[in-house]
Amino acid sequence: MKKPTTAYLALGSNQGNKLEFLQNAINAIFKRIGEVTAVSSIYKTPAFGFVGEEFFNACVKIETRFSVEMALEKLLEIEDILGRKRTQSKVYENRVIDLDILFFDDKIITSEKLVVPHPRMQERKFVLFPLQDIAAEMIHPVLKKTVQQLANETEDVSEIEEVNEVLKLPQFQLKSFNYLAVEGNIGAGKTSLATMISQDFNAKIITERFKDNPFLPKFYKDQSRYAFPLEMSFLADRYQQLLDDISQFDLFNDFVTADYDVYKSLIFAKVTLQEEEYALYKKLFHIMYKDLAKPDLYVYLYQNTDRLLQNIKKRGRSYEQDIPSDYLENINRGYLDFIKTQHHLNVKIIDISELDFVNFREDYLKVLTEING
Repeated sequence: MKKPTTAYLALGSNQGNKLEFLQNAINAIFKRIGEVTAVSSIYKTPAFGFVGEEFFNACVKIETRFSVEMALEKLLEIEDILGRKRTQSKVYENRVIDLDILFFDDKIITSEKLVVPHPRMQERKFVLFPLQDIAAEMIHPVLKKTVQQLANETEDVSEIEEVNEVLKLPQFQLKSFNYLAVEGNIGAGKTSLATMISQDFNAKIITERFKDNPFLPKFYKDQSRYAFPLEMSFLADRYQQLLDDISQFDLFNDFVTADYDVYKSLIFAKVTLQEEEYALYKKLFHIMYKDLAKPDLYVYLYQNTDRLLQNIKKRGRSYEQDIPSDYLENINRGYLDFIKTQHHLNVKIIDISELDFVNFREDYLKVLTEING
């Protein structure tokens, strides 16, 4: 899962309720593109390069997982949603909202669609003044000067005035947890969600170390032969990892989130093992289970089988490509049967069959809202 990139955006409006347009744009950026971590003051300036109403200008700092091209595409969508009417004119004109990418981390980007850093930002007070509110020490990667220096040295002599109105910073507050477990079938997206939550809410993440298991590729080729050693090795590894990582909780993180719960060992074992093997496995499991911390919330991401198969194919792990659909359906039933009997656990089932929380931030916020509910 890609770590969020820091970007700085400029916002402007000179039509209608300008304050409302700026705030609606910030809210839409939060919902569609990424976390808004800082908002500047609003600055009033005359129309630049044409006769028109005065502008309200501001800048925001965001954290986004999208590429710069995708971020631009979503900004254009937001402009359209808010009612910006585009013309073929190449001169400056009135607009209800104008959104521009100023910086995208420290990247230097030149393409047909955009240039980053914004090529004329050093010539515009209406960009530099709000930007220095939230990024005074940011170094322009081309000009090698801070935003503060550029603001002090700009040759723009146009009038600029800070206004009293304040833009609100949209936020999502996740409920307080000590230990959050995210579970789901193969390909449901549990690791992606757990990673995103850990990045956005300062959580220590525990991810299953399945890649290093030597029995896994063999199991998918010959399940009957390798099921027992596979399940035993997973159980031992999960037990040791959870015991170590949760007991050594990092004081610099707010909570722990994991992309599995140890009870998955019993669910998979029931599907894969013979009756006698399962009886022995179950006895060992319950001896070990008593020593482990239990999650405050157990989230189960439900995906229908067709979507699971699509996700498995998309991520391209060679040893997973021949997983049969009935195996996934049995695992799903195993999880749901387990959940029905676990009255001591706080369980939340979230159906994500119609959601894509990795590529659509709106869906990610829906899942977070479900976790809070």
